[in-house]
Amino acid sequence: MAGPKPQPFQARDKLAFLLALVPYLMDHDRVTVTEAAEHFAVEPEQIRDAVNLIAVSGLPGETSAYQHDDLFDIDWDAFENDDEIVLTNRVAIDDSPRFSAREASALIMGLQYLSALPEYADRASIASLIAKLSRGTSGAVAPVSVGGAESLESLTPSLALIRESVDKGLQLEFDYLNARGERERRRVDALQIESIDADWYLRGWCHLREAVRTFRLDRISGAVVTDAAIEHRASDVRLPALFEGSPDDLEVVIDVEASAMPLLADFIPDGARSTPDGGRIRTTLRVSHYHGLKRLIASMPGVVTVIAPEAARAAVAEWAAAGAERYR
Repeated sequence: MAGPKPQPFQARDKLAFLLALVPYLMDHDRVTVTEAAEHFAVEPEQIRDAVNLIAVSGLPGETSAYQHDDLFDIDWDAFENDDEIVLTNRVAIDDSPRFSAREASALIMGLQYLSALPEYADRASIASLIAKLSRGTSGAVAPVSVGGAESLESLTPSLALIRESVDKGLQLEFDYLNARGERERRRVDALQIESIDADWYLRGWCHLREAVRTFRLDRISGAVVTDAAIEHRASDVRLPALFEGSPDDLEVVIDVEASAMPLLADFIPDGARSTPDGGRIRTTLRVSHYHGLKRLIASMPGVVTVIAPEAARAAVAEWAAAGAERYR
């Protein structure tokens, strides 16, 4: 059964359509009316009307009067005889500001990063946009790549399975080593991949905990894609901040310089007791694992001292000793 017939454009819609059609025609040296109509999901006659309007559009020159070179022009023989659209003169758009090579390189790197994430993997639109950025700059774009994105699969063997789980809409099952050194079998609906520095995390709905949980990819092993369909998607649940507190968090008592307290605000739970002692304050942090605690303490040398528990003190001491050893 044929779909509903496209309705005539309103004035605002017609302008938006023309603004989209001109770049499309510029990206395609030669395109048929039928191909353009299918691309924009409109009737071929609407494409022909738009092309006729483009042909009398332009930008007046210094005399404020339109000359031939101030208007768009098309190959009328191809248009009238073969129903093909070929722009032979382009106005104003060729002179519009373009991304510099450096700006385009930065955008391309960001797109490469996105293409490494399961929810964006194999998106043809990303590859198309990268190609357009490479062509549409004011200078040559240097070959660039995001090291973290390219090395992600080699660093995390489970990534391919996570992608497969997302693509097929099936639950993912794996062994997970938690912050306490305990290994549990988890079954999750994979929702999103995120990274902080060199660490990568899977956000997923955990069927064991019946809530959204965060899993470090390097702590995942034995992953398999199950036959069970996922029950939750990223659009269906609220994804908390990456390090938002959870009942599984670890509590750590620290002494910190009073002036540095604002730097730790995100890690201090509501209602935590803070006791001043001279110029320092004793308070409690909540962290998801001691690996994150090590990084946090290392970023504030001499400002923060871990008091308890002993496992937290040992983790930080080992981290510091390993770092000092590298300088010998």
